[in-house]
Amino acid sequence: MSESIIADFVGSFNSEQSARAEPVKGRILLSQKRLVLASDKGKTQIPLSSIFDVAVGQVPDELGDFFNATVTVAFERNDNRYIAAIEAEDGTIEKFNSVLFKALLNGTESTVKHPARIGGRVTGAEFTAAKLFLQPREIEFRRGENSFRITLSTVTGFERLTREIAGSNRPVLAVKHNQGGQSVLSLAALPSERKMNVLGRYLRREYREVMEEIRDIELSKAEKEMLVAIYSSGDFDGLPLASILGKEGSEVEMLRSQMASKGLVVDGEDGLQLTPAGRVVVNNHMEDINA
Repeated sequence: MSESIIADFVGSFNSEQSARAEPVKGRILLSQKRLVLASDKGKTQIPLSSIFDVAVGQVPDELGDFFNATVTVAFERNDNRYIAAIEAEDGTIEKFNSVLFKALLNGTESTVKHPARIGGRVTGAEFTAAKLFLQPREIEFRRGENSFRITLSTVTGFERLTREIAGSNRPVLAVKHNQGGQSVLSLAALPSERKMNVLGRYLRREYREVMEEIRDIELSKAEKEMLVAIYSSGDFDGLPLASILGKEGSEVEMLRSQMASKGLVVDGEDGLQLTPAGRVVVNNHMEDINA
């Protein structure tokens, strides 16, 4: 390979072409252009442009007898579709998964409308060109001074839509998320169905991991009570939190600061609000408070 290598490790691999054979050990090499599976039995080169799906920890039935910690790659060749499963130690697979998604998506030319909607108000934003980049637990769209990031812990939903862009209908990813205490809708169109599928796979997996981590956040009883009070604030007719909780204002401010640092609350136009992460946590702890 003449291009720079961004991943190189030893593992086991197989493909649907030899599904019932045991996986072979060899080197897995990744560049910005291709994935190479090399063993003493031969070498398989998979152009990144042919990969249309990536799954971590999921192995097709025909390969499931042999693999544990895996990245499974679906790709096209000569109008046929194949699957390659790659196995290595858990830590290696996690790192490879991250590098692979970045190789597949970073720098992708996209067309975005942000913000397309703020709260219930449709903005006058137009679709503009941007480049997509993956960041830890975020996706970033770079477009000069108007670049923006979507933090996955603030996301309240994903949806696939169709929108007219430059005179043609194109698939668009609609992301609802919280920004500065407001609900924001961002729209992004990628240049191909393949890229859209890979981005969707990445977002689903990363978002699931973010939500699982949030559920494990440890809170004091006072923090739990305050979260529930904010969650139920519509039932208290504008009473200040200090009165609802029976605490001094300084103590409530300290709790607010603690939970803001954990990404659970944010100051919005209508006062203190739960972030999407905060709503996940309060739902998880509701039984604890009511017990």
